[in-house]
Amino acid sequence: MGDVAGRADEAPDTPRPHDTDGAWAEQLLDHLRPAGREPRRVVGWLGPAVGATVCLRDARGGLLAGAPLALDETVLADLVTGRISAAALEDGGRHVRMVGIPHPQRGPAAGAVLAVSRPEPFDRRAAEIVNRTASVLELLLRERELTEAGRRLRRATADLRLAILQLLMVEDTVSARRVAAGLWPGLLEADAARVYVLEGSPADRDRLAEDCADVTGGEALVVRCPAMDGHVIVVTPRPAAGERLRSLVDGRPGVFLGGSLRQRLARTATAYAQAISALAVARFRPDQTAVFAERTRPARLMEPAALRAWSAGVLRPLDRLPHHIRAELLATTRLGLEFTAVNAAKVLGVSRNTVRARMDRVETLLGTDFSDLTTRAAAHLALNTEAAREPRDCDEPPPAAPARLGDLLTSGALRTWADDLLGRLDGDGRDLRGTLRAWLAADSNAERTARDLGVHAQTVREHVRAAEPVLERQLLAMGSDLYEVVLAHLSTGALAVPALGR
Repeated sequence: MGDVAGRADEAPDTPRPHDTDGAWAEQLLDHLRPAGREPRRVVGWLGPAVGATVCLRDARGGLLAGAPLALDETVLADLVTGRISAAALEDGGRHVRMVGIPHPQRGPAAGAVLAVSRPEPFDRRAAEIVNRTASVLELLLRERELTEAGRRLRRATADLRLAILQLLMVEDTVSARRVAAGLWPGLLEADAARVYVLEGSPADRDRLAEDCADVTGGEALVVRCPAMDGHVIVVTPRPAAGERLRSLVDGRPGVFLGGSLRQRLARTATAYAQAISALAVARFRPDQTAVFAERTRPARLMEPAALRAWSAGVLRPLDRLPHHIRAELLATTRLGLEFTAVNAAKVLGVSRNTVRARMDRVETLLGTDFSDLTTRAAAHLALNTEAAREPRDCDEPPPAAPARLGDLLTSGALRTWADDLLGRLDGDGRDLRGTLRAWLAADSNAERTARDLGVHAQTVREHVRAAEPVLERQLLAMGSDLYEVVLAHLSTGALAVPALGR
């Protein structure tokens, strides 16, 4: 075993023409350029530079770069703990130099160890190259650690934003405000906000999310949607945020923006569904943006007091539950009817089995079956009416006669709206209206519809897809747009009114 102090194995220097021109130093410094900052490349360069085998290990003995070397564990322990900073050894014909690479948070202890082994002794030039390389590696390892810490911080911040959104989705505004107050003071102090959803390519989503955060100036909750890879969700109480977000869409092909109406924070789930509905319209607009237009929605064309009385009657079996359980079931079912169980689970941060279990419980309490499309549309109407209920609505007198869904659906204004909406399909010679009616009657199952009509299932899908731009509604995906078209068919009598709420 050689001298642990450091230089006993150094051979007398011999003049070398290239030692004086600093070529090796320039090559080493090149590894600090932005394009070359990689410890593995530095270790790969050091081996040929000194004619040695090189190994870079972390403090726990893990190999970071280079080739594994059998090293004296006692000396390694002294380096890692900081008792010595470097060592020079001779063992079995090998000459080994080991240098501890400091870690700023560990005092004298090393964060990594650079070991270099070669058959001939280290001259002054080789020793200097090893020591300088250790300094460069210290910088690169520190930079890597800071980069990783920044990545973890960004990930933790993104997870926190998602957790706040999920609390808002289940109407737990108190907890959402408490969580948000630490990092974004005042963000959720307002009683109401709008939800925007931007859609782009999944590959560009991170950039889109960063742009959203920049243009809103920290006055919005920006969340990468956990359910849709290309979506960014923005919750903001600031009126000017909408125009700023529109500026991101302008001139960017393939990027679309949908916005909700201003809603109470407790209605974030409703606002999110509105933004998704508006996003479907935005895909057909030249400016690629749209805001939810409530005046065209069926619920706005029904008698308000009767509609609220009907929805309260439908959901009355849930009133016996504790408030937080009731709110959780209602919020989950609203999202479960709006999206698939898998996507609803991702938005809420629970398992899909949890979503299905909650919806099964609501089905049982209401005595209904959500596998029927018209029933889902009616339940969607009841749940969103309940979510929109203002405290003052509870004080209004009940209607003179019990509210019935059939009466609500046959009001003059709603029937006029339904006739106008579905009438848009009559100009197509492919009988899009007949195919759509049969498809809805078959619970949106293309194969069943094809058997009923005697056509190919692909023909059914093509007709339904062709109806989407005409109606300016997304039909092949579950959600508000589909349920509105179902309500239009119920209003015109093309489909039978479901038993829900009778």
